[in-house]
Amino acid sequence: MTRRRRVAVLFGGRSAEHEISCISARSVIDALDPERDEVIPIGITKEGRWQLATGAPALPSETGQMPEVVDDRGRAVELAGGGGASELVRADGTREPIDVVFPVLHGPFGEDGSVQGLLELAGVPYVGAGVLGSALGMDKAVQKTLFGAAGLRVVPFEVVGLPEWEEDAEGVTARAYALGFPLFAKPSSLGSSIGITKVHEPEGLDAGLAEAFRYDRKALLEAAISPAREIECAVLGNDDPVASVCGEIVPKGHEFYDYDAKYLDEDGAMLEIPARLEPELQASIQRMAVAAFRAIACAGMARVDFFVSGDDVWMNEINTIPGFTPISMYPKLWQASGLGYRELIERLLDLAVERHEASVHRAVRARELEGGDA
Repeated sequence: MTRRRRVAVLFGGRSAEHEISCISARSVIDALDPERDEVIPIGITKEGRWQLATGAPALPSETGQMPEVVDDRGRAVELAGGGGASELVRADGTREPIDVVFPVLHGPFGEDGSVQGLLELAGVPYVGAGVLGSALGMDKAVQKTLFGAAGLRVVPFEVVGLPEWEEDAEGVTARAYALGFPLFAKPSSLGSSIGITKVHEPEGLDAGLAEAFRYDRKALLEAAISPAREIECAVLGNDDPVASVCGEIVPKGHEFYDYDAKYLDEDGAMLEIPARLEPELQASIQRMAVAAFRAIACAGMARVDFFVSGDDVWMNEINTIPGFTPISMYPKLWQASGLGYRELIERLLDLAVERHEASVHRAVRARELEGGDA
């Protein structure tokens, strides 16, 4: 019999999205094909320690609380690689091979290129964007600049650094007035709507930026498009990415699609999949989603978020490791497009291996050419 593919699923991590990562990982682990894949769950504590988990993370519905990777030094593990083989090294020195890594990590220290760089150095295939695409996808300020350069219409925004706010609050406030109120204040490098405040009046700007600066030294001020529909589109692929049908998020009882509406309030939002869009408008959004994917050198997967008002469309942001919780849009969009959850996970793993093999082939070819020139 062919040996099952050993899939290391990384979850938890040092970011403020630790708990959401655990919930996403549970869904991914449950969806893996046990006949094809052998799962190796690796939890990362909030302090950054890697350890073998005894099983998949528990869901809030099972324990009544948000999951967390608890420190267990006896199960510590490290990643070793190079020389064409990648292995996990346990605390006692024993080793076991891994074939591909699925980093289900949201936010800094996982979705921002840091873990991706580690996996590149180890020479192991991994799901999702590479170092550059991950870093660009994490930084909202930089990605919006690139989207604009690619001809994509973005929501009007201003970038504010913490020193600038501390030294020239008057100048920042003037720029906020130029955007108009209400507006949104948010950390530049975080997701899950953590640290986001809707600022209705100038008097609320100080509190909104203070909340954003709790998580990042760089914040964004973004114009509030109103009225606007929140439309999302999923992208899948490497060199030839394709877009899913579009979906719409309709918040219920919340002013916008905040953290509580996403993860804590079961009735916090209604998902309409597919979204009620004219075919031409959906096709335009799908083209923009793929263009955004390519603009940041993404690979594997991404969810691209838009605001739509009438026939006007604005890019909001791209997420290179979208949520995989039971209510997350990314897998639901692909399910509505004809690709089931398990098939989606398997396709992502295959794309990871394909991308890695292509990279190895390029490296071998480059060495051969260098040898021929010597």
